[in-house]
Amino acid sequence: MTAGNLLTDRPELYEVRFPDPEHLAARWAEDILLRHGAGPRVLDVGCGTGRDAAWLHHRAGREVTGIDTSEAMLAHARSHHPGPGYRLADMRDFDLQAAVDAIVCLDSALLYCHTNDDLTAFLARCRAHLTPGGLLVAEMRNGAFFLGNTELLDGPRTATLPWHGITYTSRTTLYVDHAAQLLRRRRIWTADDGSPPQEQRSAWRLLFPQELRYFLTTAGFEVLALYDGPGPRTEPPWSEGQAPRRAANSDRLHLVARLTPLHSNGRQHS
Repeated sequence: MTAGNLLTDRPELYEVRFPDPEHLAARWAEDILLRHGAGPRVLDVGCGTGRDAAWLHHRAGREVTGIDTSEAMLAHARSHHPGPGYRLADMRDFDLQAAVDAIVCLDSALLYCHTNDDLTAFLARCRAHLTPGGLLVAEMRNGAFFLGNTELLDGPRTATLPWHGITYTSRTTLYVDHAAQLLRRRRIWTADDGSPPQEQRSAWRLLFPQELRYFLTTAGFEVLALYDGPGPRTEPPWSEGQAPRRAANSDRLHLVARLTPLHSNGRQHS
């Protein structure tokens, strides 16, 4: 068995596995940015294949920069979703040498901050880049959902994915690492072309709503909204004009926070 990440190593396959033909994630983010009066400069942290960054750049008219740690994803973004500036960078220590008006973190990208130090470092980088009153917008798994709820842990789950004449099959197991406060995933990919199975291991921080509020407040942010839905990955999904609920019961969590001017040290040059 080989190790790696089949989907991030093959971005085209990633987009087939996680289609977003209506650009729900980008449209949801833009709705939040408009609703809270964000300026035009946006940083997409964990931009992946660049679908959301390119939509915000071309359709919403924003000046978008995307950062990611995958060279394969960034190469795909530059060739298939051009327009934004794409950079190889880690969310814990990125330095754009420029200010932005908003930072978006979609598809649980924020939860790759596995430790308290990781999250503190990321929020410090946000604080260093955001203009006074700048927004942090995030969409992620909801740690509180796993309190007594095991439906996502009852596995393994199997899925098939046909692509270019080959059928890929994934067998996925999720489990909670309580001591580390992580949701861990083990996924085995097999293909009917005779290639060896490939194992992928990944993890996301399980953050609880009040815990997240504390981190943000300590970092100098005012939490404007923190709710479970509707959003681009909820069921039913978000659509224009829908107001957020006040609950945080479901498996997704949506965050809107504003950097308070007193704590801002964002760069003022363009």
